Amino acid sequence: MGHVLDSVRRIRSQSKVRKIDLYTRVGSYVVPWFFLLPQGALLLKDAPAEGGARLLAWLLCGLGAAVCLTGIPLLSRAFDRYLGRDVAFRWWPAVVGVLLLATLATSVALTSVEHGAKTVGAQMLLGMGIAMIPVGSYCLVVRKRVFALSAVAGGALLAVPYWPAGVPFSGLLAIGVVSLFICGWVMSVVRVSGWMLGIVWEVDAARAVQARLAVAEERLRFGRDMHDVLGRNLAVIALKSELAVRLAERDPARALEQMTEVQRMAQDSQRELREVVRGYREADLHTELVGARGVLSAAGTECLIDDIAGEELPAAVQSVLAWVVREGTTNVLRHADARRCSMRLRISRGQVVLTIENDGLRDGTAGGGGGSGLAGLRERLTTLGGTLTDGPGGGKGTFRLTAKVPLTETGTETDAEAEAGAETRAEARAGTAAPVPAPVAVTAGDAGRTTGGNA
Repeated sequence: MGHVLDSVRRIRSQSKVRKIDLYTRVGSYVVPWFFLLPQGALLLKDAPAEGGARLLAWLLCGLGAAVCLTGIPLLSRAFDRYLGRDVAFRWWPAVVGVLLLATLATSVALTSVEHGAKTVGAQMLLGMGIAMIPVGSYCLVVRKRVFALSAVAGGALLAVPYWPAGVPFSGLLAIGVVSLFICGWVMSVVRVSGWMLGIVWEVDAARAVQARLAVAEERLRFGRDMHDVLGRNLAVIALKSELAVRLAERDPARALEQMTEVQRMAQDSQRELREVVRGYREADLHTELVGARGVLSAAGTECLIDDIAGEELPAAVQSVLAWVVREGTTNVLRHADARRCSMRLRISRGQVVLTIENDGLRDGTAGGGGGSGLAGLRERLTTLGGTLTDGPGGGKGTFRLTAKVPLTETGTETDAEAEAGAETRAEARAGTAAPVPAPVAVTAGDAGRTTGGNA
């Protein structure tokens, strides 16, 4: 029992793609038994008791079950080969082939004993289940044209052994037609399943590549921003430092002035670097809302978003509300079995109000789970003069999270800070910082080295 539970846990912990792969394969292994079991029982019921027919019927059912069981590793390897994986079939084709020949010989013997009368129909349906796994394995590893030719030839050859067993021509024709039908049916089931698995794995690989490309693109963008922010400042700092060293003995006052400029530019660089890093850490409200809808929809929760004023909010307000959306979505997934979740953003009486409400609250649990997430949100909102409230919603088993942020003061301060930051960056790019004084009594060689340091 413990091994079964461990297997179930391992299956649940696998990715969705692996689960789809597993379910598809298991379905292909199970389908033949829906033919084998009922038709086997019917065959045993209809087989005459005299002449050894009942014994041959039992033997035929046993060989059919053996084909279905030993064919599972063969079909699994055929799926892997179809998906482009390098696998070895080993001796499984030989084992299944020998069992198939034994099954065919037993079927012919049974038909001969009972003079081709009562059990031919049951044997045909039984053959559909027996042939599914080996025929499906074959259709996965050969081209469709080769499989079609093999199906026609196999159907014709399969009818030949039944002629001496007393099967009339109409019965032989039926055997050939049923064989072709079995091959077409197996191809439509097994090969299409393999094709679907290939598409699923290709999509999964494409998503992985897309994620890696997104990370690489983000690294390039971050590196580009770092270069734009620090590149010029570091070049000017190097130039002024070199100039201050040369002026130290000739004009200490000018050297001190240059080092003061170096200190100021270093502080500006430090501030701009913090702005860049903070910009990458800040959350975006629109992105978080779209992400919340995708995550909740994937979890089976209908997510309704009413975002009227999101684009009009200051950057600081959008950032803190984005964190509220992120934490609220996490709480819905972690502490509720929600079927419906709504997120509403409004501007009312000089403040922004974000309301997140969901149903499916589990008995005996708080919406926030008692963790530090909501406490952290309250700290973020407090810095902007905002508040956060949580509690039961409007219906039974619902939970509501409400964040309020004053808009007027926050928006004014944010706009002023943004304008000041823009002016500072414009000055830095335009080179309006304190000019570099001309060196006093600098030789031509010194000037050449100074220019080279700025290149």
